[in-house]
Amino acid sequence: MEIGKKTWVFADGDLPPRGEEEPFGHEALMIVNAGKEDAGIRLDLLFEAEEPKEGILLNVPAKRVCCFRMDEPLGEEQYQIRPGQFAVIVNSSVPVVAVYGRLDRRKDMAYYPVAGYSV
Repeated sequence: MEIGKKTWVFADGDLPPRGEEEPFGHEALMIVNAGKEDAGIRLDLLFEAEEPKEGILLNVPAKRVCCFRMDEPLGEEQYQIRPGQFAVIVNSSVPVVAVYGRLDRRKDMAYYPVAGYSV
């Protein structure tokens, strides 16, 4: 049985600013690859006030889950997202399940998933 989709969209990325000693929270993209082939992942980021960043390449091995912290450098080029509003488009070479979550210490230490859509 094949699980997942090849394209996912998360429209509500919003990295919190850094505090004096640590971030006020973080966001993470979790990708589950339940299949028999490794997943080549391409992330495209859309921003409110700047040009898109396209083609960030990631890998999720077969039968694995990977967590990508969005406040840490991403992909081979180690792209660093700046705090603020953005959207994430996930394109995978094989079907995967993607979930996006947010830890926000600015509001009662809440952790919650951000709604995403598979296409």
